[in-house]
Amino acid sequence: MTGITNLIDDLNRSFAGPIGRASDLVFGPWTIALLFAVGIFLTVRLGFVQFRFFGASVRAFFGVDEAKAKGALSPFQTFMTALGATIGTGNIAGVATAIVTGGPGALFWIWAWGLIAMAVKFTEAVLGVYYRRAGEGGLLAGPMIYLADGLKMPRMGWLYALVAGVAALTTTPFTQPNSIADVMNSQWGVPKLAIGVALALLCLITIVGGVKSIGRALEKLSPLKVILYLTGGAIVLMTHAAEIPAAFSMIFQGALNPSAALGGTAGFGIMVAMRYGIARGIYANEAGYGTAAMVYGAARSTQPFHQGLNAIMEVFIVSFVTSSISALSIIVTGVWKIDPACQGCTQLTGAAAVAGAFESAMPGVGGSLVTVCVFLFGYTALTGWSYYGEQCLEYIFGRRVVLPYRWIYCALVVVGATSKVDLVWNWGDLMNSLQIFPNLVGIIGLSGVAAKILRDRQQA
Repeated sequence: MTGITNLIDDLNRSFAGPIGRASDLVFGPWTIALLFAVGIFLTVRLGFVQFRFFGASVRAFFGVDEAKAKGALSPFQTFMTALGATIGTGNIAGVATAIVTGGPGALFWIWAWGLIAMAVKFTEAVLGVYYRRAGEGGLLAGPMIYLADGLKMPRMGWLYALVAGVAALTTTPFTQPNSIADVMNSQWGVPKLAIGVALALLCLITIVGGVKSIGRALEKLSPLKVILYLTGGAIVLMTHAAEIPAAFSMIFQGALNPSAALGGTAGFGIMVAMRYGIARGIYANEAGYGTAAMVYGAARSTQPFHQGLNAIMEVFIVSFVTSSISALSIIVTGVWKIDPACQGCTQLTGAAAVAGAFESAMPGVGGSLVTVCVFLFGYTALTGWSYYGEQCLEYIFGRRVVLPYRWIYCALVVVGATSKVDLVWNWGDLMNSLQIFPNLVGIIGLSGVAAKILRDRQQA
């Protein structure tokens, strides 16, 4: 295991820079602009579905389990599995980094992307249910299926499955455990190797049983992690209630007012806030990745529309609840900036910034609460993404790849917890951005199908 860790560290030193530059090139401003444009297109094409049916998405939260319908998960388990996979450590560390780097205005752009991302995920979920097909071990769903069966582009579907499958196997088992190990080691002094072994065993217990086992675990853990994080965030915001109006003022000025530029040149602050806000917003809610189609396609439901409503609610919780808690907590407490009068102070970033914010309101408790949340966020994302990779690789290689994949995935968790993973974070950004492009082809090309399903539902 030490040899593998050393190999990862050597690769990190050699390739982190070039892969980082490639990631920046692929997932640059033009990609973000493309995603934003697709979100606006789908919002208009679907008649502003996320606004007109938001109330219905709240009512559909628990869904009706259609026992006779095809699918491995109840609609509630499906929703919680999707939510568990989406709300990972990026919702804590990634959002905090957006605020520290792009200023408070970045939160505005996280919200802006969230509003139109609801239409993107609605489309992905609807198509995931509508075009799912029987596989050797159950249903197969995802962009690879609707590209092959809906648009008659099997090669594009194969390409998506390859990129997304490789991304799931070579990034998530490294990045999520690494974030968990860093926080638990710094806060509680737990050795990283022990954390990695424990995480690997927990993952093995959960994912070897397949999607049904994952669904049973995440339907319990996903609500728990959101409730814990909301409770902690609410205490922080109540403790610093007097600073909330000023925080919202900074958010809107940083996003929209050229005179509030952070870099000294008019307009520069806005562009930085927009760049980091939208980029981290995309990373947080995963709209455009196509992953929603895989998990919502596993629901015991014959109603694509209902799963689309759940996808709307998923994006709302991620973009407007958990991301806002992270951002507002570090803004109202001031931990996002360094006090010029403080000699030798260092700027907190990532999960450490959120831990500092929680600790300021709950001394002796706040940091531990964030540590528990980071563990739950990372673990649920880790198990949820294992299913995404499994679906993609099964599509290419058949059912025989599933069991070896699960064991390798869990073994890599130990390596991820004990390695330096700058390379893997950059690699993950690169691979995730590459899977966006074939998925966008699918959801744009089949947007008429989603619109028809929506019209039929309204007329029923």
